[in-house]
Amino acid sequence: MAFAVALLSRTKQYTECPPLMEEDKYIDSRQKLEIILKPMEGAEETGLIIHEELCSGCGNCVVACPVNVANDPHGSGRGFGPTNEKVIFRVENGKVKAANIEECRRFGKDRILCRACIDPCPTEAIEFV
Repeated sequence: MAFAVALLSRTKQYTECPPLMEEDKYIDSRQKLEIILKPMEGAEETGLIIHEELCSGCGNCVVACPVNVANDPHGSGRGFGPTNEKVIFRVENGKVKAANIEECRRFGKDRILCRACIDPCPTEAIEFV
């Protein structure tokens, strides 16, 4: 159970489990685990994944993010594009990009499970794993 929690928190890799990697009797389990963990590849420390192939660049996440609103009251806070570099989300070349991810409410010791950027996304391009 402790190893499973470490996998989900991304402090361990499934390849660090010797029986899983060495014993043929666990090959089915290993393959299933690879499928389950695949979405976590490329995720930010917060678990954020932006599926650029799904993103329409609408900017709903940019203006819905409470951190963007707090850090940029004259741009994102009023429903406009960001006016400074402190924001987490911005639309560049028609796709949402993330920066300053350490500012996300899901980051760090005092994190909360905020969904403000996920809920308004019409294409489900933003995901936390």
